[in-house]
Amino acid sequence: MINRKIMFVSPQQVETVEEDFSPPDLAEHEVLVKLIYSLISPGTELAMLSGKEEWAQLPVCPGYASVSRVVEVGQGVAGFKPGDTVFHYGSHSEYQVVSANHMCIKPPADLDLRWVPFTRMATVAFTAVRVSNIEVGDYVSVTGLGLVGNLAAQLARLQGAFVIGVDLSSKRIETAQRCCVDYVLNGGNGGVKEQILALTGGQGVSTQIEATGVPKVGVESLEWIGSLGEIVFLGSPRGEFNTDVTDVLNYCHLYNRGCITFKGAHEWRYPMGPNPFIKHSLVRNSKIVFELMKQNRLQIEPLLSHVIKPEQAKEAYAGLRNNKDEYNGVLFDWS
Repeated sequence: MINRKIMFVSPQQVETVEEDFSPPDLAEHEVLVKLIYSLISPGTELAMLSGKEEWAQLPVCPGYASVSRVVEVGQGVAGFKPGDTVFHYGSHSEYQVVSANHMCIKPPADLDLRWVPFTRMATVAFTAVRVSNIEVGDYVSVTGLGLVGNLAAQLARLQGAFVIGVDLSSKRIETAQRCCVDYVLNGGNGGVKEQILALTGGQGVSTQIEATGVPKVGVESLEWIGSLGEIVFLGSPRGEFNTDVTDVLNYCHLYNRGCITFKGAHEWRYPMGPNPFIKHSLVRNSKIVFELMKQNRLQIEPLLSHVIKPEQAKEAYAGLRNNKDEYNGVLFDWS
């Protein structure tokens, strides 16, 4: 049996490799799967490809979210059998072993399999809404309308907010409009603060979701958050940025600067599976996302820019790095 996999062999160097593969002896809780589609997470995987992430030492097989066919199950696995379709976290490796006790869920039978891997991006975005104080009628801004930012904007709108999306890319702005985001602003044209204040009757937004991961963007957005509002850091901050920290902290501390609450929205703040003492979990959020997709209340198709073969991996990552207007949601088709 031959296994194909995508490897980051050194900084900015991507290869699709083939290797001999012998099915391993499975533990009682393990499932052997064969990929159907796997999704690139642009922010996380491009950071890995840079070679600067300590937790992702190169060479490494990257990956984030997939939909696969079950090949074999361990003796103690209940609820799954060979031939079943499952959503799971995992790498861009055609064959892999996953735990049936963690994130391994059967998607609805009538759900487009190309959409299924986007479930993880949506649950990442869900974290921002879960930690927020968003209520019906609030104004919410989202900076960065890539996959996670777009989905956060959609989920905030489902929460009942009027959502203002901000991005530098005209293509992503167009995509956000197709996904029914209420207002979209091009941050490259300047005057974002003034436009947001105009849209909100001079009050500013009650919640700002920062999805770019660019620290400078988060700091600049403090100016358009209303009194007693909040900023939610959804995108993982990366890169050095020098500023007056005292001035930033005064947005939090001083009432006349807004008394703004700073919140983190890392996906792992919630447990993987159901817990009797915690309402939310990644499994619960994933099942909610499935239902929102089925009802077309969460738009996925406009986010899907490319479906390509694993052998085109170099092209995919180069596009995500250098041509962000055209490359957004990139699926590997392993058929």
